Amino acid sequence: MFQIKLVPERTSIPFVNWRRPAMACSAVLVVLSLIMAFSPGLNFGIDFRGGILIEVQTEGPANLSDMRGKMGGLSLGEVSLQEFGAADTVLIRIEKQPGDAAAQQVAVSKVRAALGESVDYRRTEFVGPKVSGELIEAGAIAILLAVVLMLIYIWFRFEWHFGVGAVVALVHDVALSVGMFAVTQMEFNLSTIAALLTIVGYSINDTVVVYDRVRENLRKYKAKSLPDVLNLAINDTLSRTTMTSVTTLLALVVLFVFGGAVIQGFVFAMIWGVIVGTYSSIFIAAPLLIVLGLGDRHRSGAGGGMDAAKSTP
Repeated sequence: MFQIKLVPERTSIPFVNWRRPAMACSAVLVVLSLIMAFSPGLNFGIDFRGGILIEVQTEGPANLSDMRGKMGGLSLGEVSLQEFGAADTVLIRIEKQPGDAAAQQVAVSKVRAALGESVDYRRTEFVGPKVSGELIEAGAIAILLAVVLMLIYIWFRFEWHFGVGAVVALVHDVALSVGMFAVTQMEFNLSTIAALLTIVGYSINDTVVVYDRVRENLRKYKAKSLPDVLNLAINDTLSRTTMTSVTTLLALVVLFVFGGAVIQGFVFAMIWGVIVGTYSSIFIAAPLLIVLGLGDRHRSGAGGGMDAAKSTP
């Protein structure tokens, strides 16, 4: 039976030997990403900048292309339309118009005139700066909470070296993802926050696979040095890591090309997150165990104590 193999079954690539240039490069990119997140800054979408939300219902399945065409010449700035819960329900987002509340009402009147009486206007809301600020704060807290919970899980699942290594890798992935949005100036909205949370879950899953093999090899090869044990663990899981990443990327690329503008920001974040998450699990998370002193415990015979303490997952 024909099988596709992206990497050979047995590899002996010295990944850990490249840890210093990889970590130095990552540190520089993280710093640059944080700088660019403030200057020039992120291109916040309507969810964070404030604007107008209009929910409409059509008689049958909504024709989004036709609706976008009708609203294209209204000179309202950024306008996005997406199905909302059902095929006949559309949520229209319009960026905040220059001026006071009257200017926002004029924009709503233009939309009503363009769409006519063929739709039912279910609700109209104005999202102000206060609500937008609360959304940014809630999104940041959600990401921070996810990282902290991952730290606690990994700490109890393995030990503190693994927990800190995993969290550093997660911060690395999130920072580079935010930096990429600052560089490309793609819209940063609530769906992007959802993508970042998904990236956290994907990255930690990849890292745990490598860490599981590291722990197994620490028990099995007590005479080996920690760098050798890490190289062996990464190479043992390389085929699985590569296949998972490539198949995920194939699906995401198709969504990015054919999924439409509504989900492009989310999919773009996911594509970049899968790439940096795979990189960090190999070049950051595992080699950090050396920096954090796991090798000292291994050489001093603490590995035996770990075997007894961690004999059950």
